[in-house]
Amino acid sequence: MIYRVEKLSDGKISWFKQIAERVRKEASKTIVGQEEVFERLFMGLLCDGNVLIEGMPGTAKTLMVRTLASLSGCDFKRIQFTPDLLPSDIVGITAYSKDRGFYVVKGPVFANFVLANGINRSPPKVQSALLEAMQERQVTIGQETFPLPKPFFVIATQNPIEAQGTYSLPEAQVDRFLFKSIVEYGGKSGEKRILDQNVSLKSFDDFGVKPVLSPGRILELQALVKRVYLGERTEQYVVSLVDATRNPRKHGVSKGKYVEWGASPRASISLYIAAKAAALMQGRTFATPQHVKEVAHDVLRHRLILNYEGQAQGVTSDAIIAELLERVPVP
Repeated sequence: MIYRVEKLSDGKISWFKQIAERVRKEASKTIVGQEEVFERLFMGLLCDGNVLIEGMPGTAKTLMVRTLASLSGCDFKRIQFTPDLLPSDIVGITAYSKDRGFYVVKGPVFANFVLANGINRSPPKVQSALLEAMQERQVTIGQETFPLPKPFFVIATQNPIEAQGTYSLPEAQVDRFLFKSIVEYGGKSGEKRILDQNVSLKSFDDFGVKPVLSPGRILELQALVKRVYLGERTEQYVVSLVDATRNPRKHGVSKGKYVEWGASPRASISLYIAAKAAALMQGRTFATPQHVKEVAHDVLRHRLILNYEGQAQGVTSDAIIAELLERVPVP
């Protein structure tokens, strides 16, 4: 049984709505046509989770991260992943000098917001350097372990079309991302706005994105998400949905034959907290199975491992998730 806390008051919901509206207003200064993806980034922050963004070049992935970091009022570091990057370039090193003796030089991972740009451009050994930071919120350098600042938020980006010079993300690391969001091209109307409002003609500072949050305020919002009520019926739906990824035949999911491995227990936890955040974003004090459905694709798409037959036939995890949502009944 998952522990439940006291339900939220209408006053707290109203307070959150005001903050969320200010966040959206500031984000609109730079974000054009990718509002839904930005909402997922904001939800990831509220859930105290990490987000993986996949999209074509030039779809404002980095811009969205910079915008969220700027309006959050937090320390922001960008790590450009390259084939020659070393784990120590991320976490830091133990150095020695005659005057100081041994001392630690902390890497860029020691920040509130960390952008892992092009994360699949470095080998698995380097990618895995983020594992401890993403899950344990701490980093070990030499013989010492250091806590990371709170809040701590990793957003990684990757390009889906390039294969040369890239490496597949280890399943253990992919599972540590709360969401995997897909960035697609916007429509024609949004494209016109981009012509006048883009960082090629203006610098990022010209947009005047103001901080509306702070590290302390973000921690308050994360605590607020945990207080959203999620009842027994919705809990059971989360469990059934994840079980269907592991035992698709039992639930009559025909595309389940293409699944080699289903979602992990961490997927259940992610659905649980993400459904709460989705409810809060809509001004609700409780989460329903519908909120679980709304976040299911972003939570599960990177956690379903397809077999060779599925890969050969071009079956996508999103297609399997869509069938799961149709087949698994709401209790």
